[in-house]
Amino acid sequence: SLPAKLINGGIAGLIGVTCVFPIDLAKTRLQNQQNGQRLYSSMSDCLIKTIRSEGYFGMYRGAAVNLTLVTPEKAIKLAANDFFRHHLSKDGKKLTLLREMLAGCGAGTCQVIVTTPMEMLKIQLQDAGRIAAQKKLMAAQAQLSSSSAAGAAEPVVETRTTATQLTRELLRSKGIAGLYKGLGATLLRDVPFSIVYFPLFANLNKLGQKDPSVKAPFYVSFLSGCVAGSTAAVAVNPCDVIKTRLQSLQRGVNEDTYSGILDCTK
Repeated sequence: SLPAKLINGGIAGLIGVTCVFPIDLAKTRLQNQQNGQRLYSSMSDCLIKTIRSEGYFGMYRGAAVNLTLVTPEKAIKLAANDFFRHHLSKDGKKLTLLREMLAGCGAGTCQVIVTTPMEMLKIQLQDAGRIAAQKKLMAAQAQLSSSSAAGAAEPVVETRTTATQLTRELLRSKGIAGLYKGLGATLLRDVPFSIVYFPLFANLNKLGQKDPSVKAPFYVSFLSGCVAGSTAAVAVNPCDVIKTRLQSLQRGVNEDTYSGILDCTK
């Protein structure tokens, strides 16, 4: 039933966000590093430095946005995929690969209604720590170089911005369109991801079914999800980098700004 699908998607989303959010934070900060001051050399380096400077819970910066919106996002994604699979099947017969991909395409398109503003806000909060750390490093370097000067440089004080403040500011300055900055790039990432993920997961999961009427064991579904998710994520990673950089409102020192998807790609 639809309520069961919504609850299933919500619980899966909440558990997923809780488990992998620190990795997602490292991903955002690494993707946003450009030709300016590079702070992190790898995922582990980013996480270690984040814990040192912001504490353990610094790795969950921006998680509240995801935890709030991930339930409708995953619910829409899973329910939409089931809806399209149901309507694309002919008399209950097995879906062709093309129809499975079309169902995934529909699911990826539907989910961006929630995904775009969620990712937009999350990226601002996740990357704020990197921008603040970069400013502190530049200030420290400037202070050392001008140590002979009479006055010392003022310390950089980071002002914490909440998702609510960001939302109000964007709505006041740009309207609802402000929350949907990077919509095209989000579609460019989420639609191909779902096209790859859902058919691959469904077909891998079927390999563990001894009988079509019997569900595959949990470990088979888990491994199928790992393989399908990893494959889809690697395939769309360039699109994810573009999306992250387009949706970032603040830039570090000597970092580029972009006018659109093509400009960012170049």
